[in-house]
Amino acid sequence: MYVTQQQRDEYRDRGYVLIPNLLDSIELSVLDKAVDEMHQYDGPEVRREKDGTPHVIYGMHLINDRLRALSRHPRLVAIAEDLLGGSFYVHQSRVNSKQMGGAIVDWHQDYGTYHRVDGVPRPDGIMISIFLDDINNCNAPLMAIPGSHREGLVSEAAINDQVEDHKGAARYRYDISRSTMKRLIDQYGIETVTGKAGSVLFLNMEVLHGSTVNITPLRRVILYLNVCRTDNQGTAFARPEYLAARDFNAIQAADSDCLRRYAR
Repeated sequence: MYVTQQQRDEYRDRGYVLIPNLLDSIELSVLDKAVDEMHQYDGPEVRREKDGTPHVIYGMHLINDRLRALSRHPRLVAIAEDLLGGSFYVHQSRVNSKQMGGAIVDWHQDYGTYHRVDGVPRPDGIMISIFLDDINNCNAPLMAIPGSHREGLVSEAAINDQVEDHKGAARYRYDISRSTMKRLIDQYGIETVTGKAGSVLFLNMEVLHGSTVNITPLRRVILYLNVCRTDNQGTAFARPEYLAARDFNAIQAADSDCLRRYAR
């Protein structure tokens, strides 16, 4: 039993819940080595900052064995299945490294792209965010609008081809207008999601979220597994597989040592 009724209620009411200490120090060290490997990877999956350093690397579970094992970690799988009410597949995965002075991620819903571009019919999905570093109010934490999943798919959203990263991460991102953001923040409030390394955030794909520039030298690496129920499959394939799944088979939980064995 990895999630309490109180945590289930928090997820239902607020649209997200942070589970602390879900991964231990050995598992984090294994994932750190995987990130180091991914930062040496060169391919279309990599989005880079102006100085050439990797900012986002998509399809991490398709590229790296350790990160594939992470997607099958029994604690992650059990919680996601519990919150979703069924089995799931990985729609998209990525390594996100917020370098000092790197790019922002404007306000959006993941479901905005998954529905409009990938043909995912329903918002039965979760963004699983694995903190590899201590995330605080200084090193560009995720910001979220608690309860905003009750709005459904926000129609006042559009792809902004004027943003700096339009050729990269923002190419398919439906950003929320400023006037709509003001209305939603006035109604629901806004908060940062902070936690220690090893914490894992489970966020409903309709919750509005974003993040700002990291202006500190503090490292901020988060691994993302965006998952959907297996009965909620994409039907359009405009994007490559590393951005939108082709494999809709249910993720099967691995054994409890699936990451720790890499440290031996």
